[in-house]
Amino acid sequence: MNNRIIVTGGSGLVGRYLKDIMPDAIYLSSKDYDLINPIEVEQMFIDLKPNIIIHLAAKVGGIFDNMNKPAEYFDENILMNTLIVKYSKKYNVDRLIAILSTCIYPDVVDNYPMVESDLHIGPPAPTNFTYGYAKRCLGVQIDAYNKQYDTKYNYLIPSNLYGEYDNFGENSHYVAALIKKIIIAKQKGEKNIQLFGTGKPLRQFMYAGDFAKIIKRCIDDNIYENFNISTDNYTIKEIAEIALKACDAEYLDLLFDSTKPDGQYRKDVSNDKMLNIIDDFEPMTLFDGIKKTYDYLIKNNKI
Repeated sequence: MNNRIIVTGGSGLVGRYLKDIMPDAIYLSSKDYDLINPIEVEQMFIDLKPNIIIHLAAKVGGIFDNMNKPAEYFDENILMNTLIVKYSKKYNVDRLIAILSTCIYPDVVDNYPMVESDLHIGPPAPTNFTYGYAKRCLGVQIDAYNKQYDTKYNYLIPSNLYGEYDNFGENSHYVAALIKKIIIAKQKGEKNIQLFGTGKPLRQFMYAGDFAKIIKRCIDDNIYENFNISTDNYTIKEIAEIALKACDAEYLDLLFDSTKPDGQYRKDVSNDKMLNIIDDFEPMTLFDGIKKTYDYLIKNNKI
């Protein structure tokens, strides 16, 4: 039987990369169906009759938006996740691959990097508490359905992602916002860029195109396990220094505003389980990924 694959959040960052390598899938955006409306979600299954769902859709944003709108982040993510899993089961979807986030992990643990079994030993970070819990609940729901109904659903837990198709607007994540700041500073002839916090927190950033390849591998190779997907761990300052080199802007000084929040100090996760499953994974380096993203933005006048 030919696979009929639906990708929710198909117009977003990861969806755009998936479309390059899985062109025959159906890529949906919020314009197609309202995923927090149960009537529209069920209609989507009736209309499209998928046998594989890649669930990328989520309400996402930066630290301040998460802190200022905690109810919205919880409600919208809980609703869309719950409905996708519920109707996947009702309409006999063979495979559901859901995308979580390392934000689901506890704010602080005794040992780093965190492994998959650390998930429930503490609450998520306060700065994105409701988003983290909503995404964690998706993992709980999938595990419950597999146990009760013998479904073959799984979830992937990527570290922070970035790339050419990122959101470079007001609620962008760190690497996207950083590249944008560098480009604007160069355009204006400025001598520095200012970043929030102290520069000391640690983060893992993966090129989103690499993550898309792993999703495809899970389908192609019938991989049903849940696992972290991550790369090297850097401080916020180190990431900024790498970005300056990649964007030919090493002359810019980095200024940190310590009156602004740092967010979670560290949330690095182990990719040992992933490498046991996909042992030939070779991610793009942070330098190369940022340079690729920067070159794309400049070439296409995106900023």
